[in-house]
Amino acid sequence: SSTIVKLHGEGALRRHLMDLGLIKGTSFKVVKVAPLGDPVEVTVRNYELSIRKADAEMIEIEAE
Repeated sequence: SSTIVKLHGEGALRRHLMDLGLIKGTSFKVVKVAPLGDPVEVTVRNYELSIRKADAEMIEIEAE
């Protein structure tokens, strides 16, 4: 489990991640990682979300 501290990046991709519920202060949990490491499945706001590793790198987190 971790908490989102900040979203880096800009433009449409940042807005898309925010629309998916990845905003500052939100808790999430990594559920699965694909065999080759991409994508990553996380549980956020009671739903499962698969995001690419490159997109996940833009999310600054704080481990709980």
